[in-house]
Amino acid sequence: MPHIDPANGPGKRALRRDLLAARNRLTAADVREAADALAARALGMPEVAGAHAVAAYVSVGAEPSTLALLDALRERGVRVLLPALLADNDLDWGEYAGTDSLARVRHGGRMELFEPAGERLGPEAVTEADVVLLPGVAVDGRGLRLGRGGGSYDRVLARLERAEAYPALLVLLYGREVVAHVPAEPHDRPVDAVVTPAGVRRFR
Repeated sequence: MPHIDPANGPGKRALRRDLLAARNRLTAADVREAADALAARALGMPEVAGAHAVAAYVSVGAEPSTLALLDALRERGVRVLLPALLADNDLDWGEYAGTDSLARVRHGGRMELFEPAGERLGPEAVTEADVVLLPGVAVDGRGLRLGRGGGSYDRVLARLERAEAYPALLVLLYGREVVAHVPAEPHDRPVDAVVTPAGVRRFR
């Protein structure tokens, strides 16, 4: 019997495909409008407002845009950590110092990512964050997140747990990406809240 990676089982693959297809139908204006609303919603959250360090990522393509949020955090004096993808799909981290500090990197045949161009701080740097922003494709009513299937953030969550670090876990999504059910495995860890252009929904 062929092995099926739980992160990419048939149910997850189909849901991911449908939601990514819907994202790809968005216009640049749709993405820009949502970005401003997402940044405002996230910045109004007490855990974000009080954060000294936030681990985030740079959105690509039609993903819910993060750049407005990253710049606003930096203007507030918040330390912003961004991931750099390693060969084994784990994540190293570097500091965000504005858009000039980003490098466009292509990993194999996958999409280009924007990564910090400066000093690498090591995979454990994420444990210093008060808030971790997780990329996602969907989240359900239990707070369970559907990612892109690479497993990088499963490693991040496991690393946080081993370090007994408990930052607020947030995911930025479009409204239609809050769904009834995400196929899940016993080890999946729910996020604390989802931020959409329309508002914030908390799960715990």
